[in-house]
Amino acid sequence: MFIADLFAFLFFKSPQSDSFPVIRWHEAKIFQIQTQSDPQVQIIVDQYLNNLANQGLIKDQQGVWIQSNWSIEADNRGKIPAPAASLTKVATTIASLETWDLDHRFVTNIFTTGKINNGTLEGDLIVEAGGDPLFVWEEAIALANRLQDLGINNITGDLILVGNWQMNYQENPLKSGEMLKQAFNSDNWSYVIEKQYQEIQNFQKRPKISIQGGVKVFSQKPDHSQLILTHQSLTLREILRLMNVYSNNKIAESLAQQIGGGEKIAQIVSQVANVPQEEILLQNGSGLGVDNRISPRAVARMFMALDTLLEKTNYNLGDLFPVSGVDNKGTIEARNIPFGIPCKTGSLAVVSALAGVIQTSEREKVYFAIVNYGNGLDNLRNQQDVLLQNLHNHWTIEPLKPNSDIEVKFGYLR
Repeated sequence: MFIADLFAFLFFKSPQSDSFPVIRWHEAKIFQIQTQSDPQVQIIVDQYLNNLANQGLIKDQQGVWIQSNWSIEADNRGKIPAPAASLTKVATTIASLETWDLDHRFVTNIFTTGKINNGTLEGDLIVEAGGDPLFVWEEAIALANRLQDLGINNITGDLILVGNWQMNYQENPLKSGEMLKQAFNSDNWSYVIEKQYQEIQNFQKRPKISIQGGVKVFSQKPDHSQLILTHQSLTLREILRLMNVYSNNKIAESLAQQIGGGEKIAQIVSQVANVPQEEILLQNGSGLGVDNRISPRAVARMFMALDTLLEKTNYNLGDLFPVSGVDNKGTIEARNIPFGIPCKTGSLAVVSALAGVIQTSEREKVYFAIVNYGNGLDNLRNQQDVLLQNLHNHWTIEPLKPNSDIEVKFGYLR
């Protein structure tokens, strides 16, 4: 009797209250969800594949997977891993969020071995790497200004870099250190640094810190080093969005190395997205090279997994990926994708890929992944856009915009 009474309480008029609304059980929202596949979607995809075949492309080399939370809408070689190019960054995004939280900031610690007297640091300045994958000219300028606020205008010793220091995506710590030294003194700025300085939104002062010594790289910081400053990166969410908007390989590789490499990322994603390990075969975190292979199904389910990860936050997929019609920059700048679709592109010499999520009135969120193989990347991209336009004509799309301010400000210092 308990189950019957509960069912009556949820869906029918209560005998004790005339004001309780009548809700017929078959009209409840949960029973209105489309759980059967939409046959028209497969027809649209088949037309897309036939059009590629008529252009000389091999149909069996084109992967497509489209699904909602409740049903598979279309499939062509969807479970077969293929070179996915920068769709690999979707996997790196998941693994990053499993390693750090959305608001995580990578910390660069600044030490000295001397004292500050009348504007001069009598000793070395030590910069300890903290894994910041986006330490660029703007960050260096902000750091220099903060050092000058502490009263440092001259350094008699060396600039010492500790650990795997990287600046401007330069993997050689010594070269990165030379860049940092140059950024500290505006008298030595190049045209590139000057241009970046002019674009800083919070417009830092022009720093002038003279370093008399050289640049050195140590594995450990010197004894008796004293912490004087900590520099915090942009948040992980902002870093991931920049990585995905511009498909930045250097950021992806920096994150991947800290996580444990491509194979580790594949293991994490297989578990989080509930996809067989054999559908995610990664050698790195950026997608460079044909050895990074992911099935279209796995990519679509990665987006589903990210949606789940974001459910308890104030963000959505548009806060991690470029959104068509919102981001007029990066890899989707010249695309003709229907408005309001968070997505990720991928390109190699003969690979063009596109994946993301479409918010619809009819089937709620629909996740898609297209992995094309063949010559003529511009044409492949155009055909992908046409496919999405045809789906847009079939469904009513509800634009999915970012919840956050998508403009990123550099120069975070704490």
